[in-house]
Amino acid sequence: MDLGIKGKKAIVCASSKGLGRACAEALLKEGVNVIINSRNKSNLEKTFQELNKFADAKITMVQADLNTDEGKISLINACPDADILVNNNGGPAPAEFLNIEKEQWIDALEMNMLAAVFLIKELLPGMKKRKFGRIINITSAMVKSPHPLMSLSTSARAGLTALSKSLSKDVSSYNVTINNLLPERFDTDRQIFMTEMLMNSKGITREEARDEIISTLAAKRFGDPKEFGSTCAFLCSIHAGYISGQNIQLDGGSYEGLM
Repeated sequence: MDLGIKGKKAIVCASSKGLGRACAEALLKEGVNVIINSRNKSNLEKTFQELNKFADAKITMVQADLNTDEGKISLINACPDADILVNNNGGPAPAEFLNIEKEQWIDALEMNMLAAVFLIKELLPGMKKRKFGRIINITSAMVKSPHPLMSLSTSARAGLTALSKSLSKDVSSYNVTINNLLPERFDTDRQIFMTEMLMNSKGITREEARDEIISTLAAKRFGDPKEFGSTCAFLCSIHAGYISGQNIQLDGGSYEGLM
């Protein structure tokens, strides 16, 4: 299927690794000119070289920390007329609610809500004017299935979810869509971190920890980041103009709720 977005411009945040990289790769394969981003220079340069080998479009790298005003501004300046924005950022570490300090709440809001809000605000007017825009927020399955140890991340991402829903109604008539992708247990560095936490807490091997996590998943496997990237690319396509304001879960069927 031709997604109809060849030649469009995209900013993919936090895209040197994991799900962000998967989204950047999928868009590049569709002929989209992509800005990739990371605050880590070596990771960014490595990813740039790897993706540039097969890219059927222009790829540009911007080293920037999305948690700073300077970082967000530099990313916008690199592509002020982006047609596609994929918001992504690292999240805070798990923490017991009673141990969380005010500064940690502020940092979480900056990482998982306000950084995306700034980028959306800057790019939305141009998208509306051109009558095409696709905004994808990579949030988390825990927006709909909160866990007490993840209250920092969940609370901030839920705020972004609410804002996105309200905005989606206002911009749909301009052919601008806003959707959220809610990943759960994709085989990325995040799962390495979670596996190591389980290893340390239970004194078990890496294989045992991975098997224990997989046993809780309906699909009995971790998700492949390429599956995530392909979903993102489709939502950015001309065929997805009637899909907006949605929380799309990618979890192999693990979510137990109805809605």
